[in-house]
Formats: sequence, C-alpha cells, structure tokens
Amino acid sequence: MLVAGLKARTLQQIAVIEMEGAIGPRLKPPEFVKLLRSIEDNDRIRAVVLDIDSPGGSATGSNYLHIAVSSLAKRKPVVAFIRGLGASGAYLLSCPANRIIAIPSALVGSIGVISSRPLVYEALSKIGVNMHVTKSDRLKDMGSMFREPTEEEEKKELELVEDLYDQFLDSVAAGRKMDRAQVRALATGEVYTARKAIGLGLVDELGDLERAIDLAAELGDAPRKPVWLHPKRGLRDLVSTMMAGAVVGEVVNQLEERIYSRTQYLFEHRS
Repeated sequence: MLVAGLKARTLQQIAVIEMEGAIGPRLKPPEFVKLLRSIEDNDRIRAVVLDIDSPGGSATGSNYLHIAVSSLAKRKPVVAFIRGLGASGAYLLSCPANRIIAIPSALVGSIGVISSRPLVYEALSKIGVNMHVTKSDRLKDMGSMFREPTEEEEKKELELVEDLYDQFLDSVAAGRKMDRAQVRALATGEVYTARKAIGLGLVDELGDLERAIDLAAELGDAPRKPVWLHPKRGLRDLVSTMMAGAVVGEVVNQLEERIYSRTQYLFEHRS
C-alpha cells in the first residue's frame, strides 16, 4: 500500500500553460478552454500555473476564458503568473486564480472596455467609391465603417460598453474578493506596475515563474513536477509551418488582431 501510494504521488504533476499574445487570433479562446476543461478531469494534474503575457483582446473571448479558469479553480489550485502584460482581458482571466504572482515590472490592470472602428467613407469617396446598403431596420448596420454613426447608435454603443464594463467590475470584485467600489476606483483603464498593484489588491506577491510553480505545488499538495501543456495545433498553424510562412503568418495575425472584435478588453500600447 505504501509503495502504491508513493507511485501515485510521483505521477502527480503541475501543469504550466503559456498564454501569450492578444486574446482572439493569437491566443485562441476555444483552444485554451478545451485545454483547461481537459485538465479539470485529469487526476494526474494537481495544480495549474497560467504563464501570462497578454494585453487582453476580444471581450467575449476574454470572458470565455474567465469562465473556464473559474471552473478549473473550483476543482484545483490555480496560480496566475504575469511575466510581462496582464492587462484588461488578460487580467480578467487571472482574477479567478487562487493567487496572482508577477515580476515587479509587470504591467497589470487596464480594467475597462474599448470599442473602436475605422471610418473609411471619406477616403473611399475621394477615389469615387460609394457604399449602398439595404437593411431591414435602422440599426441593422450599426457600427458600419462606411458612414458616421447616428446619435442613437452612439448611445446604443455606449450602453453596450457600459454593460461589459459592469461585468468586468463584478468579475474582478468576486475573484479578488474586493469591494466593488474599490475596484471601480481602480478601473480607470490605466495599468499599474506589479509592485504598486500589490498595495492595491490586484496582485498577491512578487516573484518569478519558479516561485509560481513552487506555490502551485504547495497549494496542490503535490511534488514539484511541472509539465508544460499547450492546446492542440490547428490546421492553419500546421499549414503555416509546412509552407514556412512565418512572415506571412505574422502579417495575418496583426491584421486579425485589428479586426477580430471591435469591443475589447484591451490595453492599447505602442512602444
């Protein structure tokens, strides 16, 4: 019995999941949700470390990941480690974790919602191109880039942003066990260094990935045996690799990140 018990313990592992890039085209929510769900039912995985470096992205994608992390955290200890950016939607998915650890210079927060789109109608008119639209009702093409938004549409879009913002505040308050008013005071859209974020209640501890793995092993009462897990690669990624289209793939990714979703939990940063 003792030998069997020791053998079972040696099979236990700490899963480390790298979550890097904008949520949407690069950090694909459906793929990562499948991975997180599979970990829930894997008895060999005792705890999970989310290795995060992301500016956020799609509001719906971020929320989808948040729900999956919340579900996982009810079954197994989860440690969120922020090594670069843990902003906006990426911070949202970190909140259900049992602990948030970050390097001192990591940027966290950017709690808020942004909705944007290009308006191209003036540029098109200069080259003699006009857009004709037939629609069932006045709001069917709300968000069109081919004309100025109406006053009603601007009001509707603001209502949408405010609803998503309220959901964001509720999620942070619940995950971080903070008063909602306290979260609201921090949710100006700004980012904080992790060193400052500790005092604000947004981060639990300063440390590196090794510390995050140590803590996960402690919380999971398991040996320190990290294993790096990744979502299964999709057909697009496999084809890109086979065709050696690294440059083309990066250009496509950049374009997709701009058009994937107009309503986003995203930290806009230009170096």
